[in-house]
Amino acid sequence: MRTPTVPALAFLADGGETGALMRGHDWSQSALGQPDSWPQSLRSVVGLLLHSKFPMFVAWGPELGFLYNDSYAEILGAKHPAAMGSRFHDIWAEIWDDIRPIIEQAMQGNATYHQNLPLTMNRKGYDEQTWFTFSYSPLRDESGQVAGMFCAVMETTEQVLAERHRAKEHERLRHLFQQAPGIIAVLREPDHIFEIANDAYLQLVGHRHILGKPVREALPEVAGQGFFELLDRVYSTGEPYIGHEISVKLQRRPDGPLEERFVNFVYQPTVDYQGNVTGIFVEGSDVTEAVKAHQALQESEQRLRQLANTIPQLAWMADAEGAIHWYNDRFYEYTGMAFEQMKDWGWQTVVDPTALSDVVRVWKEAIATGKAMQMTFPIRGADGRHRHFFTSVAPLRDAAGNIVQWFGTNTDITPIENAQNELKAANRRKDEFLAMLAHELRNPLAPIATAAELLKLAVLDEDRVRKTSDVIARQVGHMTELVDDLLDVSRVTRGLVTLQEETVSVNSLLAEAVEQVHALLETKRHRFTVQPSDDQFFVKGDRTRLIQVFSNLLNNAAKYTAPEGHITLRVDADARYIEVAVEDDGIGISPTLLPHIFDLFTQAERSPDRSQGGLGLGLALVKSLVELQRGEVSARSKGPGKGSTFTVRLPRVEERGSNSGQRSARSDLPRSTNKTRVLIVDDNEDAAEMLSLLLESQGHEVWVCHHASDALSRAKQSSPTILFLDIGLPDMDGYELARRLRLLPETARSLLVAVTGYGQPQDKERALQAGFDHHLVKPVKLGDVLGLLTKIDH
Repeated sequence: MRTPTVPALAFLADGGETGALMRGHDWSQSALGQPDSWPQSLRSVVGLLLHSKFPMFVAWGPELGFLYNDSYAEILGAKHPAAMGSRFHDIWAEIWDDIRPIIEQAMQGNATYHQNLPLTMNRKGYDEQTWFTFSYSPLRDESGQVAGMFCAVMETTEQVLAERHRAKEHERLRHLFQQAPGIIAVLREPDHIFEIANDAYLQLVGHRHILGKPVREALPEVAGQGFFELLDRVYSTGEPYIGHEISVKLQRRPDGPLEERFVNFVYQPTVDYQGNVTGIFVEGSDVTEAVKAHQALQESEQRLRQLANTIPQLAWMADAEGAIHWYNDRFYEYTGMAFEQMKDWGWQTVVDPTALSDVVRVWKEAIATGKAMQMTFPIRGADGRHRHFFTSVAPLRDAAGNIVQWFGTNTDITPIENAQNELKAANRRKDEFLAMLAHELRNPLAPIATAAELLKLAVLDEDRVRKTSDVIARQVGHMTELVDDLLDVSRVTRGLVTLQEETVSVNSLLAEAVEQVHALLETKRHRFTVQPSDDQFFVKGDRTRLIQVFSNLLNNAAKYTAPEGHITLRVDADARYIEVAVEDDGIGISPTLLPHIFDLFTQAERSPDRSQGGLGLGLALVKSLVELQRGEVSARSKGPGKGSTFTVRLPRVEERGSNSGQRSARSDLPRSTNKTRVLIVDDNEDAAEMLSLLLESQGHEVWVCHHASDALSRAKQSSPTILFLDIGLPDMDGYELARRLRLLPETARSLLVAVTGYGQPQDKERALQAGFDHHLVKPVKLGDVLGLLTKIDH
């Protein structure tokens, strides 16, 4: 290897970093050869570029060896310093296809200039988009032949990107200007020539061609409306002008009529650097819809006032801050106040003081939030009394959504509240009725339970057994009727009960009624007095229902009279009426309760010493049943703690051979003389066993089955004459069993009797359709059973 001499590298002196690099470079492998072999022309150019601050490079020789200065080293990036002396193609291989045509032109002796040429370069380990402005010039050797090329270059990547950014920003601003919701225009020179107008402005004037035209030519129909004169004044004085809701008439369609629009606008003069007015900037908004909406609102308000004077509610209007400026006539009529007394916030004087603070607070919250307000509070009337009003207030808004008014109404809901209170009271009475239902149903059970205990005693003679049985029969009958009433209480209270009228003795009715409540009287050790009449009085009515009436009154007196209190049953009569009065010295009736004492579910207040609150059904039934039988009932009391008197008044009738009141339960029972084959089917073993014992005691042959399948087998074996079938059987209901029995030859003509707890007409109809001959409701009365057996005898 030959080392260059110092004189050969003298032209590289003070060449900066790249000059030092050239001096120390190993040129033995370079495309340029040794520096001492370089021609003088190349040395001169290299010496020039090394001392320049402008990025430059030289490519020399057949392989275009690369020489460059410090400024160009920055463009090379990571390719420096390996690029020194390397081939042009190897250094810039990634852009070679882009620059080769330019290089070829230079090598052919043609200089070229290129501005902001885009190149994708890899000089930092990754591809990047760059832009360069440069010139390629041919370099000649001593013989005048092109032996290389010279390049002066400047990277313009940042400038290009900045210019693109400015262009985008300008486009964005232009787009925003055009899309601005307000009208914008720029006028220049004293003639007010349109230089710029955005879409909103063009839409206002009708999308006509106005750019480049003076305003008087572009908008001729505006002449005489004062706008041209305003523009002249602003241009001459330099003082801006602001207009609010100004009317302008424009011909927005060719050959169309003038349309009135309303605008808010500013005429702002523009000035040059010397302060001279050069034009006018116009900015504003088309507020036509808002103005029309406000006009419509004013018209609507007038109509609203007229309408508000026709409604029954109290009505008023307030401004956006809540100050009331109008009341309808109903408000003045109800309050007896004048407008001057109640304007703004003066209405507070008629609001119940106990509710005023809450009303003011809620009203102020509505004003602050813009939300509708609803609440109920008392308002004083002209008579000085307060009535409850439901107040509803709603905001009235303009097209922009701003609150311009408040409209409120006050509806008198006092009748509704009274009705609601009545409903609540009725509901409370209903709840107490349900709570005491079980207790009330047990009242008839007291004599039954006592009678049952007596029957267990073996020492009873036949007469006592008969009397005891009579008590049980009567109480069961009464209890059955009571259950029927409970299941269809509306039917009873509406007077839809079918009465079985007969002439009955009042004394016998009262005797049975006393019997039903005797246990309760004994338990509470009441001093019970009966003041019957010496004569026998008769009435015409339903025996069972009349007993129910008197027992309810006696039971009511017993429940509401303290232990050892006094109860009197008194009978009086005149020529036309019988009066039965039940008096007690119990808790009495308050004046507020007395008018409602016969309403359904009405009860007196319970006290610690009186646990029996009653159903609240008894007195309602008493009233309905008495009135059904052409009578009347009334109640009197001097107040709480002073006792009560209930009086039933019934039309009097003469006895016509009736002795129904003297018959015993046993004498009423029909008797069967023939022995009958009977099959009882019931899954309630006790009920089936008792009915079986009863029929066997009458001399009948009885079989008992608890399942439908057993009943079918027994029916085939025994061919019973009459069958009592429970409907609710476990394996097959009574309806299906009846249909199957009708298909058996042994029971095809037998008497089938349905025994069920369902007693509605539709239940009876269903039983008959299934093949039953009769329908009995549990608990079955002995008389009904024996009556059916008697029919078989005949």
